[in-house]
Amino acid sequence: MENLYIYMLVALAFLAIADLVVGVSNDAVNFLNSAIGSKAVSFKTIIIVASLGVALGAMSSSGMMEVARKGIFNPGEFVFDEIMIIFMAVMITDILLLDFFNTLGLPTSTTVSIVFELLGASVCVAALKIYSSESQSILDLGKYINNEKAIEIILGILLSVVIAFTVGAIIQFFSRLLLSFRFESKPAWFGAVFSGVAVTSILYFILIKGIKNATFMSGDFKALIANNPLELIAISFIIFTVISYIVINFTKHNIYTIIIIIGTFALAVAFAGNDLVNFIGVPIAAYNAFTDWAASGELASQYSMKRLSEAVQTQPYLLLVAGLIMVLTLWFSSKAKAVVKTSVDLSRQDNVKERFEPNFLSRGIVRISMLASEGFNQMLPKSSKAYIEKQFQEPEPNLAITKTEDLPAFDLVRAAVNLMVASVLISIATSMKLPLSTTYVTFMVAMGTSLADRAWGSESAVYRVAGVLNVIGGWFFTALSAFVAAAIMALILYYGRGYALTGLLVLAMVLLIKNYLSHRKKSKVQKEADSLQKAESSSIQGVILESASNISNVIKRGNKIYTSAINGLATQNLKLLKKNKKNIEKLSTEIDDLRDNIFYFIKNLEEPSVSASNFYINILGYLQDMTQSLDYISNVSYKHINNNHKKLKFSQIKELKEIDEVMETMFNDTKTAFDANSFQDIGLVLNDKKKVLQMVTEKIQKQVERTRTEESSPKNTTLYFSLLLETKDLLTATMNLLEEYHSAHDSNVEPATIPDVTQTDIKEEE
Repeated sequence: MENLYIYMLVALAFLAIADLVVGVSNDAVNFLNSAIGSKAVSFKTIIIVASLGVALGAMSSSGMMEVARKGIFNPGEFVFDEIMIIFMAVMITDILLLDFFNTLGLPTSTTVSIVFELLGASVCVAALKIYSSESQSILDLGKYINNEKAIEIILGILLSVVIAFTVGAIIQFFSRLLLSFRFESKPAWFGAVFSGVAVTSILYFILIKGIKNATFMSGDFKALIANNPLELIAISFIIFTVISYIVINFTKHNIYTIIIIIGTFALAVAFAGNDLVNFIGVPIAAYNAFTDWAASGELASQYSMKRLSEAVQTQPYLLLVAGLIMVLTLWFSSKAKAVVKTSVDLSRQDNVKERFEPNFLSRGIVRISMLASEGFNQMLPKSSKAYIEKQFQEPEPNLAITKTEDLPAFDLVRAAVNLMVASVLISIATSMKLPLSTTYVTFMVAMGTSLADRAWGSESAVYRVAGVLNVIGGWFFTALSAFVAAAIMALILYYGRGYALTGLLVLAMVLLIKNYLSHRKKSKVQKEADSLQKAESSSIQGVILESASNISNVIKRGNKIYTSAINGLATQNLKLLKKNKKNIEKLSTEIDDLRDNIFYFIKNLEEPSVSASNFYINILGYLQDMTQSLDYISNVSYKHINNNHKKLKFSQIKELKEIDEVMETMFNDTKTAFDANSFQDIGLVLNDKKKVLQMVTEKIQKQVERTRTEESSPKNTTLYFSLLLETKDLLTATMNLLEEYHSAHDSNVEPATIPDVTQTDIKEEE
């Protein structure tokens, strides 16, 4: 029997390592989103600062493991055998749940997940004990479970969401009123006072939330912090305000950048110092339980786990190893970047391709908010409204030297407020011993500051609100699913023991590998060379050269889509046609993205080069016409085969293949011309325009004759005519595109383009 528990301990050790990886990937959003979104410093510098904070926080985690030991259930009511089942169920559930959210790119709370997993598993085992006992009833469940803690956590979720959002919005509104978007041109004392408040808040946060529990801190220092908070805050404010004033006036360093670096470090310290329990607390508690039981000599089914109620210091070397794993995850986890991207995109000051679709709730919230805003504005005097509008007026970005996608998501002031407000709220909650999720606070503060900063404009509000609602919904789903899944895992382990444990571990491994491969494939698709690039040039000749790769790309993929549709019809290959539908949907989406970029493209044009916009709009229109024809051809082909309609006749398939061969030759010649930027060669393709269109017209005429004399299937006739007519439209759009290029290109003109001055941090981030 002892071998089973050693097996469990080994499994828990590996699960702890994996849980550290998936946990850090999720919680990295807590301390990275402000620095990354504002592009305050290079991505490499951000990670170095965060790594130092995580390392320090991990070493200060000793003594913070009690939630896993006695925070949710009463360990004295369980025996060793039952405790090990609870801990195994919790760890398997935790790693699968967090990895699921990471794969979706959604931030969730590791604190809430571990708490509700412990609650679910312990309730299940307690219920099984009660069921097997004749002297107990379900009313005795209360003595096994710490109900008050669970209720505190739920209330903490609700309160932290509302308070963090509201306070973040209010502080950002007044910060923007004071500093405006042109904060760098304000008097030095403005920035000094703001910096004094921010750095003092963040420093107090580091002391009260981060390292005061560290074993290397002396008792006198801890008492000094705890007994003199107001004096500490006042002295710190004066000192940091003076230092900030000196920095602003006598050095070239940006004080807001310094605030962001300090804030990122502080949140990283707090994350590792307090949330490390969520990843290794359970395995360490299991190890302590095993050593106590092994020394007792009693049976596993009889040894009470009262010893878990006692405080135990974690070995420093375990904290050091855990910190190292967390730091490595920060550097190499692509899923961490995906989770951060969700938070940053929902906070962006400019427009971005929205990830979430609006729903009736988000639309209703936006409508009510707009009405409330209009009502509030009517109450303000004109002078106040004019002042507010002036302070919230954004300067135009210098697109002549910076590409649109290289602009920061928000400015340094908002990033500093995000870090400052999150630090203050978490510090206050900790000092009052209130349960709080750092994920919820940091995310909702970022959303509140976004709203106050007018980042959620009329064009993006419904999407952003829908995104926030999705994330919040995911948080409550975390609690429910963690409870249910852990209870099911505990039930399986209770009856299945070693065999069930092996099966669950294999299942967890398979799911983790599957999610990893799926995420890797998705990431590759996003980065693949086939994706279309936005035009950045400021002249017709520049756009011609820059967009040549896009045209080549569309031609190549369009050729493949058309051929696959014809081949799928010929062989009745439903799988091929279904894949073809996905390919054309992806191509259509990319071209829609290019059209969405028209606003920024035109804003970037110099006055003498405005004619480039007409050229760019025309080619996008032709590309869209081409994809619409390909989309129709792909859809009707799939629908025909999916509905099990009658096959096309051999003569019809033969004629379609003849057209396909001619079009393939034409598309290949076009692709070659665009790949080599040999726009004069387009004329050779255009010479065959009448010939190719005539060929399609002849096929249409043949089908008319067949329909009058021999055709007996209305579905076949409709499909065939649809294919030929859309092919004709596809050819027309393609030829119009080629004529536009052929007539506009002038090899004697040097194209004007935007200088590539991509910042160092952007390069490193990419």
